[in-house]
Amino acid sequence: MHMAAQHPTAAVLLCEVVMEILSWVPAKPVTRLKLVCKSWNSIISHPHFVKLHLHRSPKNAIVLSTLTPPFPNKEEKQSLVLSSVESFIQNPSSTVDAQENRHSLHLQDRVSGSCNGLVCVARILYHPNKDICDIWFRLLNPLGGFISENSPCLRVSMHTASGFGYDESSDSYKVVTVSRDSSGTVTAQVYSFGGSSWKRANSFPAFPFSVEDNGHFIGGTLNWLGLRNPHGAHYDWAAVTLDMLMIVSFDLKSDTHKQILLPKGIDEIPDKEPTLGVWGNSLYLLHNYKNTHFIAWQMKEFGDENSWTQLLKISFHHLGVERLLPEFIFENGNIFILRGRHCFELVFYDRRDNSVKRINILANNSYFIAFDYVESLVQPC
Repeated sequence: MHMAAQHPTAAVLLCEVVMEILSWVPAKPVTRLKLVCKSWNSIISHPHFVKLHLHRSPKNAIVLSTLTPPFPNKEEKQSLVLSSVESFIQNPSSTVDAQENRHSLHLQDRVSGSCNGLVCVARILYHPNKDICDIWFRLLNPLGGFISENSPCLRVSMHTASGFGYDESSDSYKVVTVSRDSSGTVTAQVYSFGGSSWKRANSFPAFPFSVEDNGHFIGGTLNWLGLRNPHGAHYDWAAVTLDMLMIVSFDLKSDTHKQILLPKGIDEIPDKEPTLGVWGNSLYLLHNYKNTHFIAWQMKEFGDENSWTQLLKISFHHLGVERLLPEFIFENGNIFILRGRHCFELVFYDRRDNSVKRINILANNSYFIAFDYVESLVQPC
């Protein structure tokens, strides 16, 4: 007797069971499981599975953009390094040095952000003796090896910051540039990957403190902390007043911006430039206070200015530093990484047990930028 053909309903149920099981497998091994059979390849490649897998992927990873200075008989190199938060905290130097999960970048590249397992990279070509540059953006999925086509070339001022995020309403990934010319005029432009051109947004009311300040993605928006109506290309922080500070939130769905008010508890200008941070669904504002304390504010409900809460205030004495610069936030806003007295010293503060860990990283690891990262199978058009 011939075996009866499998009932269509049973086949569908089997497919759903396989999808459910595979959706919990980490991204790297699940890509290899495509080779098991055609049906598994079809399941893993399906957009529904990609989104389900992304939703279930662990959120405790980071991607580091590192720059290794030149040494005798060696060239300067730039890389992307994937790491768990735990590994990085335990040994930052070894993590940055590790060859595993390292991906080379061109020296003219700059990472603009990370979202849903994709890393947005800008290639920048500066014009000699001019205050302008040409810039292209592309997307990488370091785990899957995916590389998108370049965006159209954009000619902008050298004073240009950028940010990268996801617009769920159109299922599209967008990059935004914020440029300031010599007269102080600020212009924002938007590109949706897969499109053919850049779109100019409405006038922008502030400019980030530094071109290295990437827009912080949260709730479908990119957020920058900057100066209102800057005059010219440079500013003197000693002359900045509290009413000049503002958070600008750019909505990727509508391509419009709005202002987010600073916490009401900030009643004087910090002695150094504050920084923004994002972890999970919360926005953070980090700053020094009277050059004696480090303060962190958390907006518990993004968009609700009344939800600003002072998360911590800790003395430099407890941290064992004389000065510091806020850097990154990890582990759901529990671990703060600060730059200490010199650029080779990292200070880890864990507010759960009030512990402090200081690490001197080697000179060849002195420069890196960390981004929140999640493993994914995402490969947009």
